[in-house]
Amino acid sequence: MTKENHTALPEFLLLGFSDLRALQGPLFCVVLLVYLVTLLGNSLIILLTQASPALHSPMYFFLRHLSMVEVLYTTNIVPRTLADLASPEPRAISFQACAAQMYVFIVLGISECCLLTAMAYDRYAAICRPLHYPTLLSPRACRAMVGTSWVMGIITATTHSSLIFTLPFPSHPTVPHFLCDILPVLRLASAGKHKSEISVMTATVVFIMVPFSLIVTSYVRILSAILAMTSPQSGRKVFSTCSSHLLVVSLFFGTASITYIRPQAGSSVTTDRVLSLFYTVITPMLNPIIYTLRNKEVTGALRHMVKRQAT
Repeated sequence: MTKENHTALPEFLLLGFSDLRALQGPLFCVVLLVYLVTLLGNSLIILLTQASPALHSPMYFFLRHLSMVEVLYTTNIVPRTLADLASPEPRAISFQACAAQMYVFIVLGISECCLLTAMAYDRYAAICRPLHYPTLLSPRACRAMVGTSWVMGIITATTHSSLIFTLPFPSHPTVPHFLCDILPVLRLASAGKHKSEISVMTATVVFIMVPFSLIVTSYVRILSAILAMTSPQSGRKVFSTCSSHLLVVSLFFGTASITYIRPQAGSSVTTDRVLSLFYTVITPMLNPIIYTLRNKEVTGALRHMVKRQAT
């Protein structure tokens, strides 16, 4: 019987927020509203950067692909979460669906890490090496960076999924989460858990810290270039072109680091769910708002488009 439990493909029971029944209704409304705003905001960024000639630069090319990732990222998670919140009881997810959700989740998460790194390199090249900028960030180079982002995501997702979903699971595993995230699912494995957890977490830390280190390196050089400028006003103007990206980087890597790099001994199910809700639902909504409100070129393109549609 035990052997059958370990060889059959189990269904995972996602507990979601079933222990907070009184909050499921309000949470459903909030998550639905945030999801709609996320789709609208990121779709607007995609449309603006595609349609406006003023936004046909490498930075907005990366921003457009970042918004595409955000749309796919939230769509991979939120519809299922909404269905679970609308259900009075926890709902099961098949082994294949859980594996697919985690695979897409990792592909898009790593792709976003790499895109944010490419955007930092764009700012470094524009500020520190302006004469070489057209060569360093040529259309071909930009496409190669975006392609590399997706390839890195696919490689990471394939490695993680292979390590996790080839482990034996009990016949009725219960995931104390609202999505098939790496750690909650990995902890359910009934054999080879310790070795696999170390391997997966090491790879996760590497794929978070390497892009973050490259971003920090880019901004150290940018800051050095700004401090070397003779005019403080010029320095402030140059730094303002980086502020939106810095804020988005802080949100993304801050929550990812707290979730995956902090000691797990002191973590709780509630803390894990709140952090995951923030970086899977809230952050993708904030990114287009940050880039729209804090960027004069984007707001100018938006005003121009509104005026053109009104006439």
